[in-house]
Amino acid sequence: MFNTKRFIIATLMGFVTGFICLALASSSPGELPGPVGYQIVLSRAIAGFAIGISVFKMGHWLIHGGVIGLLFSLPLAFSGLMAPDSPEFSATAMFIMTIVLGLIYGILIEFVATILFKAKMSVAVKIS
Repeated sequence: MFNTKRFIIATLMGFVTGFICLALASSSPGELPGPVGYQIVLSRAIAGFAIGISVFKMGHWLIHGGVIGLLFSLPLAFSGLMAPDSPEFSATAMFIMTIVLGLIYGILIEFVATILFKAKMSVAVKIS
């Protein structure tokens, strides 16, 4: 059965982490192009959406959030490889940090939904 509370909380948290990520990206020198900002926010929001609708039990909420956060960060990370190198951040460092932060954001979204709001996942499929 679909958990609407979990879906709403995880999706909203995805937007929150997207704006956190946007603030971090905007703090670097130079102006962040508008489409890149939209991509950052929507990438994290889609990860929250996926966490909210997922029914794949991966053993523990921490693993579930981390895996989904990592997977949904890959497109954003690969697009970060196209960014011009700067003295502060190389494209490779951007790639790695995007994936690591995606993992952290996924865990954070899952923590808020599962632990703080007690919106447990509806289990339809168990991955062993």
